[in-house]
Amino acid sequence: MKVIIMCGGKGTRLREETAIKPKPMVEIGDRPILWHIMTIYARYGHTEFILPLGYKGEVIKQYFRDYTLRSTDCTIDLATGKVTSYPKDHVSWKVTLADTGEETLKGARIKRVARYLGDDERFMVTYGDGVADIDIQALLDFHKQSGTIGTFTGVRTPSRFGAVKTDENGKILSWDEKPMLNEYINCGFFVFERAFLDYLSTDESCDLEKEPLERLAREGQLSMYQHKGQWQCMDTLRDSILLNDLLKQGKAFWMGEKHV
Repeated sequence: MKVIIMCGGKGTRLREETAIKPKPMVEIGDRPILWHIMTIYARYGHTEFILPLGYKGEVIKQYFRDYTLRSTDCTIDLATGKVTSYPKDHVSWKVTLADTGEETLKGARIKRVARYLGDDERFMVTYGDGVADIDIQALLDFHKQSGTIGTFTGVRTPSRFGAVKTDENGKILSWDEKPMLNEYINCGFFVFERAFLDYLSTDESCDLEKEPLERLAREGQLSMYQHKGQWQCMDTLRDSILLNDLLKQGKAFWMGEKHV
């Protein structure tokens, strides 16, 4: 099943990094977060990726053009130009890189790359800035059982602030440092039936989370898969530092048991 990973946004809240590269190329360790997201899907056998590009898309194109040279040892014959590679972590991914416009919103980006889906009846979509220890097969099974056109993954996240309860006299009854919120938020990891493409437009103002998903919800065609594990986005410099620290500490929950 093909996977669309959104790679076109400007990442303005991570300007320390995105002034020179698109947000999906911000590194966790020595690999961009985009690579980490792709490995989540590849672990479950999904290795055909479609990347709608926008802001500084040429950086992503160059990364995959040079992927083999970047990730292997090699011998270069300067007389002939022949390069012999010695793969260290061979991957058999197929990556389609498609320019979809610098100002285009996510719904239109999906519509503009629809031709690369071929005849597939079902496809997956996720954001290019979040990782999770999600069971992709469980997500797919849930989607199939739901019978809806679309499924998104919801997670509960801790509050950024502590919560305090008091009595009428101001006496502390409870102190909860960053409690888990009751509401679910959309963390991406979507599954869509091909019929969802009819809800989208190539107009650059078509945003995925606005009219398309709102319409699916109104029509009873949208389900939520509850992810009870861990998830973390890379939205700010603080998030970037956190993800890199988790990797250094051997707590990279999104990379599977052997990395944790």
